[in-house]
Amino acid sequence: MLGLASVGVFKEKGRWKIIIKNTLLLVVIILPVLHPFLKDHVLFMQVLSLLYVSFFSLIFWEVMKFLIRPSYVNADIIFAAGCGYFLLVEISAFLLLFMYYNHPGSIANVDASQVASTYIDLVYLASVIQTSIGFGDITPSFHTTKLAASFMGVLSQLYNVLLVGILISKFSSKINSKS
Repeated sequence: MLGLASVGVFKEKGRWKIIIKNTLLLVVIILPVLHPFLKDHVLFMQVLSLLYVSFFSLIFWEVMKFLIRPSYVNADIIFAAGCGYFLLVEISAFLLLFMYYNHPGSIANVDASQVASTYIDLVYLASVIQTSIGFGDITPSFHTTKLAASFMGVLSQLYNVLLVGILISKFSSKINSKS
């Protein structure tokens, strides 16, 4: 559903961008349909996770371009800023999901009883990492997942700093243009 809702972000024309967007959208729709049949295949879950990382990264890029372009602040800009943050959580969750399926012991205390439980635990972990809360109930246990979690935390803080800078510059340019 999130993939379908995100298609509206692509407003620009460009043959390759349209091809990539449509291909990723098709894959994002078809793969979950295959999920009940292939959920026990680790390779399928890894490919699914990486495709979602690619799809949401492409959408995140489009949201960032939207945030930078205008010289004003309105409700669309504020909503896009929030969507960008949630997209970072989704990208991080699917990257963690890939890492988890690559090495099941790489993240400790994940509920692996059902695929949905694993996904929810990793969305929770991604949110905890990005908000820098760090409860410690679900933790990365391998060096690669520790590095990825660190990178996700730094990337999230960078997004926050850039976002505040963008919004302040747009807001201050609006005030300066009135005076």
